[in-house]
Amino acid sequence: MVRAEPGPARARVLLLGATGFLGRHIARELAAAGHAVVAGARRPPARPLPAAVHVEVDFEQGCDPAYWLPLLDGIDAVVNAVGILKESAGARFAVLHERAPQALFAACRQAGVRRVVQVSALGADAGARSAYHLSKRAADDYLMSLGLDAVVVQPSLVYGPGGASARLFGMMASLPLVPLPRAARAPVQPIHVDDAARAIALLADPGRRCPPKVALVGPQPLPLRDFLSALRTALGVPGRLRVVELPRALTACLARLAAALPGAAPDRETLAMLERGNTADPAPVRELLGGPPRPPAAFVAPDEAPAAAARARLDWLLPVLRASLACLWIGTGIVSLGLYPVESSYELLRRAGTPGWLRPFALYGAAALDILLGLLTLLPRAGRALWAGQAALIAFYTAVITWKLPEFWLHPYGPVLKNLPILALLLLLYQLERPWNTR
Repeated sequence: MVRAEPGPARARVLLLGATGFLGRHIARELAAAGHAVVAGARRPPARPLPAAVHVEVDFEQGCDPAYWLPLLDGIDAVVNAVGILKESAGARFAVLHERAPQALFAACRQAGVRRVVQVSALGADAGARSAYHLSKRAADDYLMSLGLDAVVVQPSLVYGPGGASARLFGMMASLPLVPLPRAARAPVQPIHVDDAARAIALLADPGRRCPPKVALVGPQPLPLRDFLSALRTALGVPGRLRVVELPRALTACLARLAAALPGAAPDRETLAMLERGNTADPAPVRELLGGPPRPPAAFVAPDEAPAAAARARLDWLLPVLRASLACLWIGTGIVSLGLYPVESSYELLRRAGTPGWLRPFALYGAAALDILLGLLTLLPRAGRALWAGQAALIAFYTAVITWKLPEFWLHPYGPVLKNLPILALLLLLYQLERPWNTR
């Protein structure tokens, strides 16, 4: 059988934010539609996107139209999928959502780009109050003022494998008891990433007539607890979703804490956006896709559900394991500082061969080390070196006890035997806690 050669590309599309969660899916859909994709991102991806030419783009430097003009040479359409939900030291709304996109859009006008698609957010409208929505709206309004053939797409919650929101919601859906803020009573309208990416790829075609704004939403609005319940069913997690509503004071306290921790969510602005609601008419998406977007009950393919459910459970089980391990180290250190009779501790050190002058240093030094290891275990970025160090220390303690105090192996409370499940726990953490677990 002779395979037909692919025809010429329909359009040359510059996709910005191509290595992000949504960007990767858009790139795939653009390529599937026959477009030539120029994938722009700050750094080259670890795995190149298929059928795409990669260019390095730094939005921090792109606040002048002159920066973009060379990149727009020969480009028919631009899709801007760059965005952040929370600010950090190197990523500010004013730059990434406003100044750089505005410079990009001005350059698109100068270069004669035939179609511009701006990926905004549902809620970036006249009622916007959060810094996130206001910054997105500023870029949207500027684009609409230029007279370009442009489309502003406003996604609701976007769910899909590998997405931060999918991981969060999957974890919540698999919990035995789900704590939710009062804001979760407001309706949401999540859309699957494949539907959102396909819609954006269709809108990027310069030959298609498009409305100036399209809300990318799922088939119907529903409260967050109902979304989580549908997701729990799709994951195949047994039992119904059980929810406890958090008091407003506790929610506010947790939100303040989240604001101080990089990457933590939800903070106060996120809660305010959730409380406002996140819904729109699904008819434009249905018309664009040629059928209704998939409902939350179909977000997880049946053959992928067991693995997805296991990952969801690990997302809350691993923190539980870390917390229990931290309590063990910290509790052991505190007990050694004097809750257990110091003279009895010195006697054990004597029997282990520790010289008299060294015993206070050994006792209090080991106690301080235990407390330090417990505190380090609670850090979000604790990694493999910490687990390996803890395992080595436990192995050392076990070897000394086996040599000098072997009777503890036969103690009815099993003080040494308990080191074996602890070592197994450390091995589990060493194997499973990769950088994507600890960001």
